[in-house]
Amino acid sequence: MSTTSPPVDTTQPPTVPETAPSLPAHGHARATTLVLAAFGAVYVIWGSTYLAMRVGIETIPPLMLAGLRHITVGVLFYPLLRWKAGCRPSATHWKTAAVTGVLLMFVGNGGVCWAEQVVPSGITALLVSMVSLWLVIVDWLRPGGHRPVPKVLLGLFLGIGGIVLLVGPAHLGGSERVDLRGVAVLVVACFAWACGSLYSKHGGMPSSPLLGVAMQGLVGGPVLLLAGAFSGEFHRFHFAAVTWRSWIALAYLIVFGSCIGFTSYLYILQKSTAARVATYALVNPVVALILGWFVADETISLRTVVATIVILTAVVLVITAPHRARARKEDLQPVPAPGECD
Repeated sequence: MSTTSPPVDTTQPPTVPETAPSLPAHGHARATTLVLAAFGAVYVIWGSTYLAMRVGIETIPPLMLAGLRHITVGVLFYPLLRWKAGCRPSATHWKTAAVTGVLLMFVGNGGVCWAEQVVPSGITALLVSMVSLWLVIVDWLRPGGHRPVPKVLLGLFLGIGGIVLLVGPAHLGGSERVDLRGVAVLVVACFAWACGSLYSKHGGMPSSPLLGVAMQGLVGGPVLLLAGAFSGEFHRFHFAAVTWRSWIALAYLIVFGSCIGFTSYLYILQKSTAARVATYALVNPVVALILGWFVADETISLRTVVATIVILTAVVLVITAPHRARARKEDLQPVPAPGECD
């Protein structure tokens, strides 16, 4: 999805009377509190969406769960955001929304939901954190792309090594390897998310990022539901069999994951540096691993711990590496992961 921040109001604030010198400090403290709260929301809420998806697919098929989530966001927020933005999306905007809606919502987030049937939520979040590595590869291979610096190449090799460790020999370190089908789907999902993220930056989206997200939901949501119908999910779905846990998980994904989480993400993009914002890719897997272990009784084995260290080290190398001078400012902005829609 597009991560272009909405325009910032550059109007000068009114002059503060000399009799109230404490107001600027109070305002600064309030802004700092909001930034910290927004970072906390992105860290915790987006890290918890993997567990929410795992709970949701207990009684709602994965493509249906993702489809209902995104189409609900699109239907509810598109009219409101279009009215608030005061603009009519152009044909170019809808073309970009169609392409990115399929890549981000359908292949990206839909793939993550499907993979959680066979891959623990914490390990799913860990593998999704490698979107940062895919972004480097895709941006390198695209026409006019940027060749990564040596530090980034080292991160890429480490990341690949971490995946190999997770799916390597069975019983390594006394634990089973991660399901190969799930890993393959997650690799494709992350690749599609990277392609869609870069396309959204260069393809043309509305000035309001949230309006763009709603448009992507209007495209990606129906595609997910259609794919669910063709794959037989509708035949396996029984409304009466859906548990309250799954309904709450779906509501959580809509309200917290898509609305509050993404709004907080856009806010910290405005108020902080791209490098600091990108730290969510390091924190989310840790939150997901802890919640999966504490709530869903998912095992954290020695293999998982070592792979986590290797993969997160790779992500650190990528997001802290110096960028070449010719890279444009918008190319350096972090993007949300496919679990977070979100």
